[in-house]
Amino acid sequence: MRILPSLVHSRKILNLALPVIAGLSTQMLLSLVDTGMVGRLPDSEYTLAAMGLGLLATWAIVSLCSSLSTGTHILVARRFGANDYDACRDVLFNSFILTGAVGIVIAILGWFLSETIAGLFAKDPKVAVYTAEYMKWRFLGLPFFMITVSYRGFFFGIGNVKVFMTSAIIVNLLNILFNYMFIYGEFGAPRMGLAGASIGSSLATVCDAIFYFIVSVSYSRYRKRFNIFSQLKLIPDIVRSILKLSVPVSFQNIFILIGFLSFVAITGLLSTEKQAASQAIISTLFISFLPCNGFGIAVQTLVGNHLGKGQINLAKIYGYETAKVASVYTIFLAIIYIFFPEAFLLITTNNPEIIREAVPAIRVAGFAQIFFASGLVFAYALQSTGKTVFVMGTEVITNLLIFVPVSYLLGIVVFKSLEGAWMALPVYTITYSIVMYSKFRFGDWKGMKKI
Repeated sequence: MRILPSLVHSRKILNLALPVIAGLSTQMLLSLVDTGMVGRLPDSEYTLAAMGLGLLATWAIVSLCSSLSTGTHILVARRFGANDYDACRDVLFNSFILTGAVGIVIAILGWFLSETIAGLFAKDPKVAVYTAEYMKWRFLGLPFFMITVSYRGFFFGIGNVKVFMTSAIIVNLLNILFNYMFIYGEFGAPRMGLAGASIGSSLATVCDAIFYFIVSVSYSRYRKRFNIFSQLKLIPDIVRSILKLSVPVSFQNIFILIGFLSFVAITGLLSTEKQAASQAIISTLFISFLPCNGFGIAVQTLVGNHLGKGQINLAKIYGYETAKVASVYTIFLAIIYIFFPEAFLLITTNNPEIIREAVPAIRVAGFAQIFFASGLVFAYALQSTGKTVFVMGTEVITNLLIFVPVSYLLGIVVFKSLEGAWMALPVYTITYSIVMYSKFRFGDWKGMKKI
């Protein structure tokens, strides 16, 4: 059995994965710049706290909504592989109906409930006011974000990931510009402080939706091949299929968030410094996790396209090959995590005490993330076959029922150390990868032909 990935397959995988990784990376840049601008406002201790709460609340909603892109992606990939271009258009249009309705309803509810939500999470009244202002304007941009969710799933499904990359670069740069304008009142814009950061993000989202619309109607290869915006009709079966594929992904995201929040809380039982060290480690792990999602998007497209063509064996080959390519990347990172841990930690903090606490634990985390790559790739591939409920269930078991309890057992009871708590991460990633690999290899592929 060949251990290293095939060069032919690797080239196709990287052509899909690298543009997605580039687009996602610009979002990390935006987050850093955004925080830096808000941190320079008067009352920064209040505005930063409010921004953190507002981002967490809106991110939870956005994460739930953005999973609708998964259902759209999977359905379009299948139909594109089968050369059924009109069916791809039908999926896109019905995705618009679904995401648009969800976006409008949540935007209205969010606008009127922002103060109530902020009051629940913010103990300080001033922080609560700032948080509510931030959330209101972010929620108003949600309907436009949902349009981009549908478009993103469509372009991922047909394998044109460069549209997403271009969109992400342009929109995140505009987001930085708009935030600067409205936070500080530059270039004729009103000075709105923290609320300006939220308005800037919403305006950038509007531009993103406009960008996708222009691309879809301006280029003949999309307009003519898919007959964009012609013979449009509501097809309830498509809407139900998108929901059936996407809802389990939404819950999976929630379980991941709950699991890691619980883990951070457990490390807080050791000491505040150790909890801060855990947060620094988690931040550095995004250097690994983010690109792995790019490989996940690639395998979801490739498996979906080949299943649409009826090429089950080739679909499985791309699953294995993508897992190998992603693992090569994480093995390279593991060498740095294990032998040069300070190189990553200095990105997030220059506090020598936090770095000292984090070094032993980040070595364990570096080893664990090797197995995260293959587990995530096989999970995305299984989602492409329609097994989103199975992937969600595996996440519940391995994260909430294994990772969290084992981290408490090893970190608090047995070793009473941060390194002990982080030893639960390889238990989680290895178990998750084994389950996903086994399902991918031995699952009933004959039952995966149609969605």
